[in-house]
This record gives sequence, structure tokens and C-alpha cells, in this order.
Amino acid sequence: MRRVGLVVASSIVVGIAVVACASQPYFVAEEEPWREEAERACLGAGIVPQTPYIVQRSALGGPSHCGALHPYKVAAASYGTVSFKPPAIMRCPMVPVVDRWVSQVVQPAAQRHYRQPVVGLKVISSYSCRPMNNVHGARLSEHGYANALDVAQFKLADGRSVSVLKGWRGAAADRAFLRQIHRGACGMFSTVLGPNYDRSHRDHFHVDLARRRGGRKVCR
Repeated sequence: MRRVGLVVASSIVVGIAVVACASQPYFVAEEEPWREEAERACLGAGIVPQTPYIVQRSALGGPSHCGALHPYKVAAASYGTVSFKPPAIMRCPMVPVVDRWVSQVVQPAAQRHYRQPVVGLKVISSYSCRPMNNVHGARLSEHGYANALDVAQFKLADGRSVSVLKGWRGAAADRAFLRQIHRGACGMFSTVLGPNYDRSHRDHFHVDLARRRGGRKVCR
């Protein structure tokens, strides 16, 4: 089922593709029509306006199932007041949800615990065609669909930074802030993973819009 040595090799067996690339571990991906349907619906509705900090890209392709039809390069959220460094590459449905999380959850939490706004997010992963947790043979990560975002740090207006790695079990204000925005994310995304999930997520929050049977959500 796997042909090593080609740039891309894939086999479809009962709706499941096993993909191998010469430069990365192979992954398993299912045929999931809802992904394209959701992206086309979002694009057609014009939900995401192009701005100086939100720019639509051409089709983002990758080996087999990776990529998106017309993803966006997002350099900031909340009307440009919260920068993303580096800019994130996300498919259409992710963009407004991330923006709402920043505007409606992260900013109020920052004001509550620090009396000042967040002005920047440190992004450590957005689009990346790879298996989950980079484990050889695992399912294709939501990052492979540009349907996920990993954030490791939040920069405050006074120049301070609150990192997930140090703050999760750090000062009282940092612990309270990070837990509040983690809980808030759980009400907006279908998957939210943080330091309590496993060691791979000890230094960041992972959020995505994966769909599961029965509408099940994961918040850890």
C-alpha cells in the first residue's frame, strides 16, 4: 500500500488513503467531503473580507489530501490590533472563529488579569502537511488541512509576554489568564488541547475545527 521513493504515493482503500512522501513520515487520511463543502460555503458567503492583514492566497496544495482551496494568510486579528507572528495560513472557516476567540475571549481575559490588552500572538504552527504530532503512520493532522492553529505565547501592550510553557504553572495571574482563554476556546472550537493533554502540547494551545461523529468535541 505504500511506495517509498516517489514524491507522493497513495492508495485508496475503502475511503482511506495511505500517503508517503520522500521528505516526511507517511500519514493516513480519509475521504471527507464535508471539508470542501464547508470551505466553499464559507468562501461563497464572503465571511472573510480581505484587508491589509488578511490576504487570500491561491490554492494551497500538498501531497494527496493536504491543503485548501483558497486559504488566507492572516497577519493579525481583532481589526488588526493583535498581530500574528509569524502570520498564520488558515482555511476560510477558521479565520472568523480565531478572530472571535481573540476579540471575545483573549482580550477580556487580558484586561481582567493584567489591566491591558494583548497585542500579539506567537504562532508556532498553522498549515503543515504532516501526521498528527509528527508520528509516522498517524492520521493526517488538522494542520494538514489548514484547519488548525497552535499558539505558544501572548504579548501584552507593556511588552511582557505570557508563555503557555511557563505560565500554565507559573504566577497566579498567568495561570488564571491562560486557563480562562483555554476554557473560552472550548466554546468556539471543536478541539482545544493544552498542557494538561500531553507533553507534546505542554508549550502551546492547539485549536481546530475538526468534525467528529455525533458532533463530539475535545477540550483538554
